[in-house]
Amino acid sequence: MLIQRGFTLIELLITIAIVAILAALVAPSFKVMLANAQIRTAAQASFDGLQLARVEAIRRNQRVIFTKGSQSDWDVKVEAGGTTVQARSSAEGSPSVNIVAAPAGATKVTFDGLGRVKANTDASSSITRLDSDVPVSLIPAASSRELRITISSGGAIRLCNPNAATGSSTGC
Repeated sequence: MLIQRGFTLIELLITIAIVAILAALVAPSFKVMLANAQIRTAAQASFDGLQLARVEAIRRNQRVIFTKGSQSDWDVKVEAGGTTVQARSSAEGSPSVNIVAAPAGATKVTFDGLGRVKANTDASSSITRLDSDVPVSLIPAASSRELRITISSGGAIRLCNPNAATGSSTGC
């Protein structure tokens, strides 16, 4: 008696067809998950940069500036001397995310030696809020998980979800 080993061409084609159908069904959800992960990465990195600027200002007892660049780029510099403490490029895990500062046109925030927000030396507006999201062309707006960073005048920095239910601990 001949023992059949392996599988037939028909079985292989059916398996490939089933895998292709399952992949087609999962792909949109996977795209949304990846976009939301990029939003979280960019927002968390900006939050960490703001915290770093505040901590460095306290540690050095000097004014330290957090400057927002294009997309989700940022850098932290000591005001006196302009020494860069740390910088981040949007290419580091979140190339599709846009972070928008409020008020409009604000690009930096300065922390003093006590960790409080102080007026920028160039008289520009200080950042009070950063909103992170991806373009609607990447995923539908309803599927996007927007995150917001708020900065109080006392220096408190908070990462929150502006679309969270009222009373939620993650809400703004």
